[in-house]
Amino acid sequence: MTDASPDSGFSSSRRLEGRIALVTGASRGIGAAVARRYAAEGATVLLCARTVGALEEVYDSIAEAGGKAVGIPIDLTESERVYALASSLAERFGRLDVLVGNAARLGTLTPLAHAKPDDFDNSIAVNLTANHRLIRAMDPLLRQSDAGRALFVTCSAGHTPTAYFSGYGVSKAGLEMLVRTYAAEMARSLMRVNLIDPGPVETGLRREGFPGEPEDKNPMPDAVTEAFVQLAETACTLNGARLDRNGVDTIA
Repeated sequence: MTDASPDSGFSSSRRLEGRIALVTGASRGIGAAVARRYAAEGATVLLCARTVGALEEVYDSIAEAGGKAVGIPIDLTESERVYALASSLAERFGRLDVLVGNAARLGTLTPLAHAKPDDFDNSIAVNLTANHRLIRAMDPLLRQSDAGRALFVTCSAGHTPTAYFSGYGVSKAGLEMLVRTYAAEMARSLMRVNLIDPGPVETGLRREGFPGEPEDKNPMPDAVTEAFVQLAETACTLNGARLDRNGVDTIA
């Protein structure tokens, strides 16, 4: 772990002042934007990603702006490392206030009957199984918070059948049920567990899935972070919701 501590504050409303937030897939795209926004709002952000160089860039940008960050290179499909991380956080912080499950893999876009088993399994491992391991590992720490918040990133492929998205769509559908089940179990606790579907955003994953789409068609990641802040705040009362980028619950 590598720390970045502030010398000067961000110009923001500081809605997450003093909170400890873990963001997966934090090295680029939506994860990086959420990490920067959380730091701007006063949180200590635990940056989790596999790509060390890109992770360091996000860490440096937060540190240079006066934010607090901890860089954690990790492959979330390695369950033992996830549990070891939870033990380390328990020793260092004693709690976790916000968990953002954002890391995802698109996989090969192909007809379902043609999807290679290893490719299909890897999408399930990254997008679904790793998030179960995160929940299992981080739940005790979230319960130590006075207002634990867990939010996970989904997309339309998780609730609307989408041709050729095979393993990705199936894994996101599974993620939605996983998260909503967790939310139902937390209904009588101080925890709040929700999904967020930011819609089409200009990210590497979006370009991978829609290579011919104009790059200026969709909003940049920084433009969709407000709903992430809303779901992370101690004032949040939503549980089991699926918010879009405008903060509207899209679960019928």
